[in-house]
Amino acid sequence: MRAQKLDDATITARLAALPAWSLREGKLRREYRFADFSAAFAFMTRCALRAEQLDHHPEWRNVYNRVDIALTTHDAHGITALDFTLAEAMENFARAPGGSAG
Repeated sequence: MRAQKLDDATITARLAALPAWSLREGKLRREYRFADFSAAFAFMTRCALRAEQLDHHPEWRNVYNRVDIALTTHDAHGITALDFTLAEAMENFARAPGGSAG
């Protein structure tokens, strides 16, 4: 069984724990900036491995030291707990040694 779409109140409450993330155009969004391309790519690699474990993949874009991310659960037509699980993992990876995102 796939994740169920969260209601607006739940999304707002969960976003409070992720202040750098926002809700825009029906997706959780965040921009990370790293020291350089290598740091950004290392972050994306860690995120990709976790996304694969979750079978939940981000929409993202990388330009040099910047990684722009949008999360939504396409088959649920909205944001689910999976999106928050992946966002929380991304926050942890960005704070890990060598991650140092802003």
